[in-house]
Amino acid sequence: MLFYAAFGSGLYVSTLLRSLALSLGTTAACALLGFPLAFFISRQAPRTQRVLLACVIVPFWTSFLVRTYSWVNLLQTNGPIDRLAFGITGQHLQILYSPASIAVGMTYSYLPLMVLPIYVALERISPDLYAAAADLGARPWRQFRRVVLPLARPGLIAGVIIVGVPAMGEYVIPEILGGGKTLMVGNIIVGQYLDVGDYPFGSALAVSLMVILMAMLFALRRVQPAVEAR
Repeated sequence: MLFYAAFGSGLYVSTLLRSLALSLGTTAACALLGFPLAFFISRQAPRTQRVLLACVIVPFWTSFLVRTYSWVNLLQTNGPIDRLAFGITGQHLQILYSPASIAVGMTYSYLPLMVLPIYVALERISPDLYAAAADLGARPWRQFRRVVLPLARPGLIAGVIIVGVPAMGEYVIPEILGGGKTLMVGNIIVGQYLDVGDYPFGSALAVSLMVILMAMLFALRRVQPAVEAR
């Protein structure tokens, strides 16, 4: 009955779908931003690589809450980003306390977790492979598609898992940047424990989320061999 209540209510279904959409969007954004950055770092000299990797890791030296609250100042009306947009378009963004602000905060927070595993995979690629591909007449885009991307796929898959799983159950970022207006599954679960006191239903929601994540990981595991074979 508890699982039926979790999936039978329109409120919880919409929250689940919103969480799934934000998680997938965040993962895709981190992959699109993280892959070029990781590739750029992997192509630099060893000393430059260490400096750039330190720049990627430096945000983790600051409290997660402080970094999240800083986006409130950046995204608020008449904030730096809003003033820049108003100067370009003549309109205010009104992005704070919306799903868009949550997506921005999650992408910023999880981006290093996507960059690092992709960099590890790319850094292991021998430079001789690039030279061999060029000697065989492969242009840069073909080198990327036929050489770089297949060899970097394990790191990309690891980054997708590392980012996608915690993003699905995110609580702090929606609470701060969503302003209580845009809820995700994590907020609903915490509310059932702390506000409502309905521990059985909160447990059912938590287990439901875990089952969904396990199903997604299992599906990714089943698809991975076929993709690698192709």
